[in-house]
Amino acid sequence: MPRIVAFTDALRDGAVAPVPDRPRPDRLLRGNPARHTWSLFQSARGDVDCGVWTCETGAWRIAFAANKDEFFHVLAGRLRITGEDGEAREFGPGDAGVIPAGFSGTFEVIEPVRKHYVVIERP
Repeated sequence: MPRIVAFTDALRDGAVAPVPDRPRPDRLLRGNPARHTWSLFQSARGDVDCGVWTCETGAWRIAFAANKDEFFHVLAGRLRITGEDGEAREFGPGDAGVIPAGFSGTFEVIEPVRKHYVVIERP
């Protein structure tokens, strides 16, 4: 039976361990920030993943697949996303945005970030 997932409960109970990673070396632009992902829900089909993501300061190139969109909501810190066309947007606490499928550009963490994320991947 499907159940409601409360992020605060899952994080408080320590039921989900964070998965650490760093940007790929060939994409690094500044620093080598540690990132941690708490995946708190995955759909049965595997096409939706959501949870909490944290990251230290740094910058790297991103290239989203043509079938992958991400909604995010910044809880703490500050980040800047710049498209290949040079358009830059900054996000801070309370701000939300979407990185659309096929997007390429730069992801920069200006102040250590904590955000909620929802990633949708279509076949």
